[in-house]
Amino acid sequence: MLVIDPASPVPPFEQLRAQLAAQIQDRTLAVGTRLPTIRRLAADLGLAVNTVGRAYRELEEARLIETRGAAGSFVSAAGEEGRERAGRAAAEYAAIIASVGLDTDEAIRIVRAALTRGG
Repeated sequence: MLVIDPASPVPPFEQLRAQLAAQIQDRTLAVGTRLPTIRRLAADLGLAVNTVGRAYRELEEARLIETRGAAGSFVSAAGEEGRERAGRAAAEYAAIIASVGLDTDEAIRIVRAALTRGG
């Protein structure tokens, strides 16, 4: 269920984008799920069409959804592939950490630093 809080300092498009992204990432919305049309979702949530359109565009740029012309917008397999790839990289990293004898806290600090640097 999507809920937009008009009193929130977070813009409505970002609230929508974040909620949809979370539902895709936790698999509440499975790969291949057809999303409501922009107009339908805007009407359902009481938002402007451009607000929903912006959220969908940002999700598409993040490769979480894909638009198939008149067929509509769907949850993309690219997000699932990315999650699987990250899982494989994490398993490889965990093996390296174990082999060099670092503890979990140090391993997490290394990852946080790498993410802060952007890769």
